[in-house]
Amino acid sequence: MDPQIAARFNDKLLQAAMQRYDIAPENIAALDGFESFIYQFERPNGRFILRIGHSHRRSPDLIHGEVDWINYLAVGGASVARAIHSSNGELVEALDDSHGEQFLCTAFVEAPGSHIRRDQVNDTFIHNYGRLLGRMHALAKDYQPANPAWRRYDWDASVNNTAENQMPARETVALAKYRQVFEHLRRLPRDPDGFGLIHQDAHPGNFFVDSENNLTLFDFDDCAYGHFIYDIAMVLFYTANEEPDPAAHAARFMPAFLSGYREENRLDPKWLAELPYFMKLREIDLFAAIHFSEEDGDNPEHPWCARYMKDRRKRIENDLPFIEFDWDSLAKYL
Repeated sequence: MDPQIAARFNDKLLQAAMQRYDIAPENIAALDGFESFIYQFERPNGRFILRIGHSHRRSPDLIHGEVDWINYLAVGGASVARAIHSSNGELVEALDDSHGEQFLCTAFVEAPGSHIRRDQVNDTFIHNYGRLLGRMHALAKDYQPANPAWRRYDWDASVNNTAENQMPARETVALAKYRQVFEHLRRLPRDPDGFGLIHQDAHPGNFFVDSENNLTLFDFDDCAYGHFIYDIAMVLFYTANEEPDPAAHAARFMPAFLSGYREENRLDPKWLAELPYFMKLREIDLFAAIHFSEEDGDNPEHPWCARYMKDRRKRIENDLPFIEFDWDSLAKYL
């Protein structure tokens, strides 16, 4: 979180947010948050999540667009953590930060279940994972924001592509590779059967799963208009990232995932050819982001980041695919 924004937040603002959502002091607990202040709270009608972000990062219109999209998906049968109204009947509550800007509050139903464990991963879970994304993409084809001002940005908008600003100046080759793949992807057609509002970050950290392998997706903060195959690429990227044999993982994972996806949405198999490009985009994005967030990006303190950065520069500079795989072999599952 931006230190200047964090410094503006205080208990008075938290109390104001709690009042807007009828939260008793004994029924709220802080959770870890990266870009926002996150809390869990209880009321007689259930358990919920309170998110307090800032207008410096996302405007009120963008937040409205996010929650409008979430609740549209929920009405359409997608398993997502829907947004709830405040006591004032608002989906977004604004609090003055005393610096001419605002903290923006939103609240959501807490997803049932918990984060997926490795021993829970089976074909039923993977199939349901694919069905969820397929349902979302099918619904995206007809979605229009309730207010045109709430439209989310496109995936290639400057606000959504931070590698240009986060990449260290010395990483000239990595930046050139990023620009190359970025330009390839932004030239792709944007037809409604393959392009619409997507989650853009539907990795296992952003959903809970219950004992019956049902998933509930949350954290739509990064939702943007993008290619549906981009959403699928992000799923494969994160599920394969720490696998000892990523290609073997893709061979196991993708048939069940795409079979579930196909039950809800049909996607032209031609898009499979773009999977390696979208995974490479995310690979370089993360390379830049870790350099930006860690004091020594080459030797990060965070264990996950340290594992990710091992040999990463070499792989990027030598154009090594994130996963070496015959993508056309998956066409029969779409």
